Amino acid sequence: MHDAQPGAAVPASTLPRLLARIAGAALMPPVQAPAARLGEWLDWPRAVSLSRALDGPAVADDDDGAVETDADDCARVRGDLALAITADRGWPTVEAGSDAAAAAVLRHCQSLQRAMQAASGRLRGQLRDRLARQTPRQARLAAVDAVLEGVLSPREHALLAPVPALLAAHCERLQRGAGDHGWYRPFREDARQVLLAELDLRFQPVEALLAALRPSRVDA
Repeated sequence: MHDAQPGAAVPASTLPRLLARIAGAALMPPVQAPAARLGEWLDWPRAVSLSRALDGPAVADDDDGAVETDADDCARVRGDLALAITADRGWPTVEAGSDAAAAAVLRHCQSLQRAMQAASGRLRGQLRDRLARQTPRQARLAAVDAVLEGVLSPREHALLAPVPALLAAHCERLQRGAGDHGWYRPFREDARQVLLAELDLRFQPVEALLAALRPSRVDA
């Protein structure tokens, strides 16, 4: 189904595995754990900030907050994004020519990606602010998350930015290879899986912060 030649190996987690399949890239397990690679990505000022966040004292305002309200808000936002990914609106029609379909896919995926980035970033900031007002241990965790976001977000952006173009190329390749309307269903299923996997990836820090908020009384 794919005419691409095997490329560089990619880590075998869900999103890279899906992207490797549609692009024809080779898969291999990561040779180094992400935690081990973190030291390569921290410059000196950020390393100092991370050390202070881990070791320094934290003054907490033991605010109960509205964790369940936060959880409901996160679930609603994530559900809306998932619905936007799976809905027909914005995707090309089966009658569109290959160039028009690929252009529509590129625009639509870029729009969905911007929405995921904005929503997950907003929720992450809100949850981190709430966590910082809890126990000293949770406040330190919030400070660590702030440092890690600054370190990892540019790399996340660089890795995820090509996803819309990869899906657009996949759309064009399938459409030209099918010669009829048979390209549309497999393309939509592939695109849906890829974008939902990206949504899962972007919401991992959000889910982690929600989990960190719930046991606040245990850590007090």
